[in-house]
Amino acid sequence: MKKTITLAHGNGGRLMHELIESLRLKLSNKILDELSDAAELNVKKGRLSFSTDSYVVKPLFFPGGDIGKLAVCGTVNDISMKGAEPLFISLAFIVEEGFEFADFERIVQSIKKEAAKAGVSVVTGDIKVVEKGAAEGIYINTSGIGVINYPKSIGAKVKAAERIVINGPIAEHGMAILNAREKFGFGSKIKSDCRSLNREVGRCLLASKRISLMRDLTRGGLATVLNEIAHSSGLGIEVDEKDIPIRTDVRKMCDILGFDPLYVANEGKFVCFVDTKDALKVKKALGREAKIIGKVSSKHKREVYLNTAIGSQRILPMLEHDQLPRIC
Repeated sequence: MKKTITLAHGNGGRLMHELIESLRLKLSNKILDELSDAAELNVKKGRLSFSTDSYVVKPLFFPGGDIGKLAVCGTVNDISMKGAEPLFISLAFIVEEGFEFADFERIVQSIKKEAAKAGVSVVTGDIKVVEKGAAEGIYINTSGIGVINYPKSIGAKVKAAERIVINGPIAEHGMAILNAREKFGFGSKIKSDCRSLNREVGRCLLASKRISLMRDLTRGGLATVLNEIAHSSGLGIEVDEKDIPIRTDVRKMCDILGFDPLYVANEGKFVCFVDTKDALKVKKALGREAKIIGKVSSKHKREVYLNTAIGSQRILPMLEHDQLPRIC
């Protein structure tokens, strides 16, 4: 086998079929092994959650993950935020001519490992090869389907007085990507928090039947997601700076480089909006790193306020410009 991917690997001939067969063997399951252009899926009757996303992260490999793991986690998490159990994902590659087979194999192994951990099956896919210079190594698209068993719809709006629970410290993914991309050489061992959240979400759903919304904190970070929710609900949100978890090394790196951690991307964190009566139950279900960070307010319409550590209050606006592009 050649050491790099060539245009012939995407032309429908022998090399392309050999490449597809190598993928099938690595990701093998009953549905994928049919090698049809579409998969027939037998799912329970009821409501489905469906999501699609594309991944163009730079660099492709970073502390705590790579583009393959990220692609699985991203789609699993998007499905999970609707209160669904993820079941199936599709996998499509756009690969640049000359991409190293060793790196391709490493990415596929990462996909296999994370899919198994999340309990999802890769059931269909595609691969295209483009000319050298037309892409930066490899791009991945994944789509996913899950079954919603939660008795109520988890939508885009929240209710006044609901509490906001976060599952752990923020800004790790963005800072890990930045350090790896720019080779700053910080002594810190900051790793991306990239992981599938469906197990944690499942514990939330078992702990409370009064959850109105869940949202994973990816591009734009915590502050941007809270603004999106405030705007869609027409209500205000208040969060307490002292309760927002941030690891010391992440905070120091943000301070040195001039980044606000509230706007830095995450890939393994989410917020859950839940009735006050069940907030502690959800926090306990999420484990020791989880925190109750704020509440929904009818006082501030469509705005997010931060209660600072020194006792003042300031508005957290929507992110205007991307602090760090190509993080997912």
